[in-house]
Amino acid sequence: MEQGIDINLWFNNNAKEAVDFYLSVFKDGKITGTEYYTEAGKEITGHKKGDIVTIEFQLLGTRFVAINAGPEFAFSPAVSFSVTCRTQEEIDYYWNALSAVPEAEQCGWLQDKYGLSWQIVPAVLIDMMKKGTAEQRRKITAAYLGMKKFIIKDLQDAYRIQ
Repeated sequence: MEQGIDINLWFNNNAKEAVDFYLSVFKDGKITGTEYYTEAGKEITGHKKGDIVTIEFQLLGTRFVAINAGPEFAFSPAVSFSVTCRTQEEIDYYWNALSAVPEAEQCGWLQDKYGLSWQIVPAVLIDMMKKGTAEQRRKITAAYLGMKKFIIKDLQDAYRIQ
């Protein structure tokens, strides 16, 4: 395996279900490897020989490892995955496919049914924040602070207001 950074995700005995879900959302996704528990450590892990330990997979070129563990750890919004989108249709697609906790939605952030946090961000927002004047950036920020899902047209309107 080549050197790199893999993102390890701890699931509560539902890693395969979660990976299948992410592969259904991210059409370019693929499983790159699967490891299974052996008879060693059954008394510690509670898993029997042949159960999945890890599933290595890729989404949009990013490497992940899903760990099929237990309830000891849960995801936190302190870590999120950002998906940069070119169009409103892409934003709508990822938002509708991933968002499962409406009360967690804010400023382009959402939480999926496994507790992972995602940022669904329009590329144009990144560009406007880099190129805009201080006043344009202020107005864009004021506009998106009131949004849950980003609406590109509303961000562009805020950017144009002088």
